[in-house]
Amino acid sequence: MPKGKSSKLKAVAKTSKAGAASTNPLMPSKPKNLRVGGDVQPVRDVGRFVKWPRYIRVQRQKKVLLNRLKVPATLNEFRFPLDRAEAVPFFKLLAKYAPETKEAKAERIEKQAADKASGGTGAAASAPTVLKYGINHVTYLVEQKKAKLVVIAADVEPIEIVVWLPMLCRTMDVPYVIVNNKGRLGSLVNLKKAAVVAITDVDGADQGALLKLRETATVRFNNNMDLRKRGTQQMGLKTQVKLAKYAAAIAAEEAKKRLY
Repeated sequence: MPKGKSSKLKAVAKTSKAGAASTNPLMPSKPKNLRVGGDVQPVRDVGRFVKWPRYIRVQRQKKVLLNRLKVPATLNEFRFPLDRAEAVPFFKLLAKYAPETKEAKAERIEKQAADKASGGTGAAASAPTVLKYGINHVTYLVEQKKAKLVVIAADVEPIEIVVWLPMLCRTMDVPYVIVNNKGRLGSLVNLKKAAVVAITDVDGADQGALLKLRETATVRFNNNMDLRKRGTQQMGLKTQVKLAKYAAAIAAEEAKKRLY
């Protein structure tokens, strides 16, 4: 046999022996194929790869900015509205006094006119007690101290529309609460959105419920000094890590100085 062929056979035999020694027949190697039609892809968080709609990106950027900045006290109050459980009794009472629709109002006026035409007074079809809405109207009611309870939306844009209203309510000693959804307030008064609603009177059966809600609003917002403090600044995760390393380095340097 030629020398070249014998050397090649010896090299093949050595590589086969090394491969046989490295592989375990009890645990065969099964490389994954992550291409289409192959193995199942691993579970990944693909949230950062999704192209979110613009309004969601703006919402997230606004939240980050509010966390990074030291929010003034007047704006900081709007960051802590009533949660869902706290807002349930308020909306439950407000829903009873939703304004009448155009059809119901026309029907009431028609009945009132018919009653007067027949010689009556028309008092049976008097205007019902309903919620008051509109920033100018509610402001007038607060200034005249006719409003018994004011409900303000926290997500009004721009916030300057209602940012001064809590101070006015505190000055005039009118209980107020801040809720989280202007759309939900709008549904109470047959509109898409409402920045603020107010209740001026309720029926006799709801006087006790209104009194409890006024007390809750006074404690939660009117007399709560914690909500009127300047917002704290919250740094990002990268900045927090850098500051922690810097503080640890300073502490280590102080420890060295104490040793010597």
